[in-house]
Amino acid sequence: MMRQTAPQRTEQMYIDGAWLEAESAVSVTDLAEGGLFAEVAAADADRARAALAAADRVKPELRQTTVVERGQWCEAIAEGLRDRVDELAEVITREAGKPISSARGEVASAAERFDRAAEEARNIVSKGQFREGSTAGHEGWQAIVKHEPIGAVLCITPYNYPLATTALQVAPALAAGNSIILKPSSYTPVSAAILADVIADVEGIPTGAFNFVPGPGSEIGDVLSGDDRINAIAMTGSSGMGKHIARESGMVNLHLELGGNAPVIVFEDADLNAVAGACVSGSFKYGGQRCSAVSRVLAQESVHDELVEQMTAAMEGWQIGDLFNESTTLGPLISEGQADWVEELVEDAVDRGADLVRGGERTAPAGVPDELESQCFEPTLLANVPHDARILNEEQFGPVAVLTSFADQEEALEIANDTDLALDAAVFTSDYERALDVAERVDAGGVRINGAPSHGLGDIPFGGNKDSGIGREGIDASIHAMMRTKSIIL
Repeated sequence: MMRQTAPQRTEQMYIDGAWLEAESAVSVTDLAEGGLFAEVAAADADRARAALAAADRVKPELRQTTVVERGQWCEAIAEGLRDRVDELAEVITREAGKPISSARGEVASAAERFDRAAEEARNIVSKGQFREGSTAGHEGWQAIVKHEPIGAVLCITPYNYPLATTALQVAPALAAGNSIILKPSSYTPVSAAILADVIADVEGIPTGAFNFVPGPGSEIGDVLSGDDRINAIAMTGSSGMGKHIARESGMVNLHLELGGNAPVIVFEDADLNAVAGACVSGSFKYGGQRCSAVSRVLAQESVHDELVEQMTAAMEGWQIGDLFNESTTLGPLISEGQADWVEELVEDAVDRGADLVRGGERTAPAGVPDELESQCFEPTLLANVPHDARILNEEQFGPVAVLTSFADQEEALEIANDTDLALDAAVFTSDYERALDVAERVDAGGVRINGAPSHGLGDIPFGGNKDSGIGREGIDASIHAMMRTKSIIL
């Protein structure tokens, strides 16, 4: 296959209501066919400061807008995304390496998140409070407690769900009446550029209310996150990056959804057929490049080997292939460096005594461009993984299903909680009381019973403990985080 040398697309940045060129560009690889997919104008520090100035200047105007107006904006954006579903699905497939069926679903999810943000904002604003004084000396006091925008929100988005996660940040911020600066992942800025184009076409949104600022985090990240004109930062990414932002940002509202290493605890009374399907899907969906991916399966000793057999069988349908084939389930990882990391963790586990049951190689099947072979990692199954293996404690972000064993419930909890990451978890058992007891005692922001971790569209708050984040995401939870309350005492 001939390498693409000229970009298929070129995109500009969007600052203070204007589309702008730049001296340098972010190059985006085509993960479906190889070569150069796009070049996106890269903001420098001066352009980042221009976006900050615009977002700051428009705050008073946005504060005067009504929830009715903002809801209409969000619904118009949702409709604009649906109108461009085919274009967006192709872009996500090429820039993120996501199978076309998943990419199409992501567009639908993003659009619905804008619709839901409009609904939730209306609901929140309609539920202001009236209070009366109830302490000595305050008899007869009356107060209105209402919601208002927090100000300017910096949205820093990841590559794994370049449109859906972006919507999960931008939609609540806009619905709440805030100005926005969007800094997308440099791996996947094209879908964000299309979102910016959709937003720019919506009538009524004030100039400067939305700014799209792609570019290297090393050049503009600290400029944006360290500026006191920013009032809240919504970021999805690694724990290391989240800690860096927390150090730089100062007194802002942090809304950080960070790394995960989700344990799935499987007891001997569980339905192993259901466990196998859920864990294989949870481990391999989008090549495991998800914060909520099933990262380690903790199986009771008496069922470990049987679960290995059932998961091996369940892996048959998971293969790397042509990303535009509707039946393809896997593509290359986002970068060669990410594949290097996954390989390092797998080799560490095997060196420590884990059984390599299946996979473990960096090979690409026929039809995948040779230049992407180094980014391909076979669906891999590790069994009998020792408890000191790094892959049990570090985020892998790769297509690896990891099984280890435990003797009893107390040991299972000890293994599950022995990590700095605490985003998601799951427990499989037919014992209702045990399921609830384990769910209460696992240190995680969310625990699913008899199913792989899942957050849906954001109707259920989600987020992590420890190094896995600050706050909870979700349409309702995010809008609350992006608003502040004001008490008006009468």
